[in-house]
Amino acid sequence: MSKIRHFELTAYALFEQNKLRGSVHLYAGEEAIAASVCSLLRDDDYITSTHRGHGHCIAKGARLDRAMAELMGKATGYCKGRSGSMHIADFEKGNLGANAIVGGGIPIATGAGLAAKLRGSDQVAVAFFGDGAANEGTFHESLNLAAVWKLPVVYVCENNGFGISVPTWQSTSVEDIGVRGASYGMPGVTVDGNDVYDVYNAAEEAVARARSGGGPSLIECKTYRHFGHWTGDPQNYRAREEIEYWKQHRDPIKLFRKALLDEGCFAAEELDAIEEAAASEAREASEFALGSPEPDPGDVLEDVFFTGEAVI
Repeated sequence: MSKIRHFELTAYALFEQNKLRGSVHLYAGEEAIAASVCSLLRDDDYITSTHRGHGHCIAKGARLDRAMAELMGKATGYCKGRSGSMHIADFEKGNLGANAIVGGGIPIATGAGLAAKLRGSDQVAVAFFGDGAANEGTFHESLNLAAVWKLPVVYVCENNGFGISVPTWQSTSVEDIGVRGASYGMPGVTVDGNDVYDVYNAAEEAVARARSGGGPSLIECKTYRHFGHWTGDPQNYRAREEIEYWKQHRDPIKLFRKALLDEGCFAAEELDAIEEAAASEAREASEFALGSPEPDPGDVLEDVFFTGEAVI
């Protein structure tokens, strides 16, 4: 969670300095979800992500330096600078890619689950998506198909309260998106997305169910993003007091730190060291990305056309 937080803060600082081209959609405030879910997955398990996907990518094992280089469009990035922020992928870690299309990753994860079932493996696919995507046709079609075929897919809805600037209650017919799982014959739960234990327990059950052949599950994680929809968002649709409340009292990293200290699992110095190491790694990632070369225009057609022999 600390790695994700410092990565996002560093990316935001680079954007403000005009060193990161384009805008980014930051995951800060939602770290407990990606960290908890991905801690239960293997490298050969799959995830699909969203336009707010840096957190998922890092939680699934991505290196911060290559991820930052990708955000900056550098040749050393995971996709050689071609994906930027919203399409980053890391196949070695099972990250099938972020997706700028709302709900676009849901059927991809469903397809990955189908592939795993056809191969007879015990791999699991996880689709991360926002509350807005839960109103897209891809959500309903995918959940229905996954339930019919009992696919090993876990659908994780990160409900941060807003679809860009539209409050969830204005766009969604149910108070809890988790109840929609029952409509498709699969378990559906709603948890506190800022509570590591709450997310982990729900995900542990869902991943175990999928891996053992029990079929799909839906988990709604209620959370809150610390920044606007994108880095230039004026955020006129929500009060500053509301944002500060969530930052001060509902921050997932602060809540988890308090829980660990209260339980006596760690000393404060140990947690401080984790935080400092994460900040240092983010700084090194920034330096790596800033010092990396721009892509060679002569390579623009690479990875576009297949030039080898087809293998069937």
